[in-house]
Amino acid sequence: MAKLRLFASAREAAGTTHDDFPGATVGEVLDAAITSYGPTFEGLLATCKVWCNGDPAQRDQPVVDTDEIAVLPPVSGGFNVCR
Repeated sequence: MAKLRLFASAREAAGTTHDDFPGATVGEVLDAAITSYGPTFEGLLATCKVWCNGDPAQRDQPVVDTDEIAVLPPVSGGFNVCR
């Protein structure tokens, strides 16, 4: 099973920082996560970047048990000046 790592709002939606899911492709792993975590996670996933082993990933990319898939939601922020 591939390891799924979740960050920021994806972590909050899933209620965990990581999990293991079966699947032969990145898409199958993400679909298993959607089934487990529900519609809030599914909606958030549409705005996220997905990486496999540190590289951008596509849904049809094959995975093996030792692969790590990271879900990275967009992050906002800015420069805050304290006075």
